[in-house]
Amino acid sequence: MHSISTADLHSSDPAHQRQRRARIIRLHPDDDVVVALEQLIGGTPLEGESVVVSGLIPPGHKVATRAIATGAPVHRYGQIIGFARQPIAPGEHVHTHNLDIGEFERDYAFGQGARATEYVPETQRATFDGIVRDDGRVATRNYIGILTSVNCSATVARAIADHFRRDIHPEALAAFANVDGVVALTHGVGCAVDTEGEALALLQRTLGGYACHPNFASVLVIGLGCETNQIPRLLETQGLKEHARLRTFTIQDSGGTAKTIAKGIEIVKSMLPAANDVRRQPVSASHLSVGLQCGGSDGYSGITANPVLGAAVDRLVRHGGTAILSETPEIYGAEHLLTRRAATREVGEKLVARIRWWEDYCARHHASMNNNPSAGNKAGGLTTVLEKSLGGIAKAGSTNLVEVYEYAQPVTAKGFVFMDTPGYDPISATGQVAGGANLICFTTGRGSAYGCAPTPSLKLATNSALWQRQSDDMDLNCGGVVDGEADIDSLGEALFRMMLDTASGKRTRSELHGYGQNEFVPWQIGAIT
Repeated sequence: MHSISTADLHSSDPAHQRQRRARIIRLHPDDDVVVALEQLIGGTPLEGESVVVSGLIPPGHKVATRAIATGAPVHRYGQIIGFARQPIAPGEHVHTHNLDIGEFERDYAFGQGARATEYVPETQRATFDGIVRDDGRVATRNYIGILTSVNCSATVARAIADHFRRDIHPEALAAFANVDGVVALTHGVGCAVDTEGEALALLQRTLGGYACHPNFASVLVIGLGCETNQIPRLLETQGLKEHARLRTFTIQDSGGTAKTIAKGIEIVKSMLPAANDVRRQPVSASHLSVGLQCGGSDGYSGITANPVLGAAVDRLVRHGGTAILSETPEIYGAEHLLTRRAATREVGEKLVARIRWWEDYCARHHASMNNNPSAGNKAGGLTTVLEKSLGGIAKAGSTNLVEVYEYAQPVTAKGFVFMDTPGYDPISATGQVAGGANLICFTTGRGSAYGCAPTPSLKLATNSALWQRQSDDMDLNCGGVVDGEADIDSLGEALFRMMLDTASGKRTRSELHGYGQNEFVPWQIGAIT
């Protein structure tokens, strides 16, 4: 449990001497640091810590509460977040100038922390108004999608989708109120790669996941014609066959750009009546599959929005739903806390295998796992990937880890699962949606503008200053946790209800702004030749 305390602050200006309260937060009794909840000024005594601040400490940043020797581990959340690069005195700012990542042993203790989940009886589970497809899959949105096999067909795909934009051509979908829109999801690859390699297989798996996503009523796949990623092979590898709701063709076979656009428009028009012939109906929350994301994180992320999302995830899992944690480089150094929650040793070892893959991947590319946090993360108070990871896994709540998936693999398990993805949000969320996520929850402390067609994305602000500054992009303010106006559990309940409302059709801020098409970014891992 963390605690918020205050410190007396006296102005150094005699003409303005007055007393006010400066707030800090201690996250664990064994921590070597506390977190400033506002700007701290030198000379400030920290209540309950027997420490006086030395210098300026920005809000969201760390201040040492005890002497730390060079090379000694530094703890936050009761866990190691790095090692002192130099002696750190009590009251000093702890950040990139004096804290660095280092190697240390992690006890994976596979499954030792797993415990039985208390599921809500099926007859009492929460519901949302979903769209039930003919095969029983449940959608939260109802789009027609245009996918491309290669970058060369991106322009025609966009032109076809633009014909149906309600803000430009409102008449195009005027008779189809149940269709959320027509979206083109394009990408920058699909050719000049090994036909039998991992990179092409990953792209095909991603496109296949989108082609059969329940949030698409129908899908049109367009290629150039001579690319490596041939459409017939794409369908074959994904076990798909062309039918009335999955159509394909190429620019070369259609006779060029103008004819391709005209043909695509006519095909989409033919798909609209069936796509519109749907209705929402109450379904169990067990049909929700939620991708968990954080981007533009700050020092408050692991204190407010991430634990709030974790509280909502625990509710979702108890109601039979699925939550997908991802961003493998952003659990690095904290993976031992997840392996302890693994339902079986095999599941835990799968997670460790993905960590080892990333260590090898970074070594081959002469990169560091600590290239995270980003510049914005560091400005917000995060110093090392270890610290970021410990705050990031709070999104996953407290239930057992029941399965581990590779990128864009279909997620079939119920409960809390992990999918291996990069930390870059668009690539990570693209993999989650390809795996079947029909809702995304995205926490941010620095501020993020993001959406994810065809899956709606809820954005959670970690602090009230962000909420006030960028509320146009945010769906929920979690800053009340440190403002003393709300608690994690009550906000978790509010978020769970917001998930159900969003799944029932209530539009998110990113949907209102039209985000979603540009954020489709499949993971590129192979050599381009």
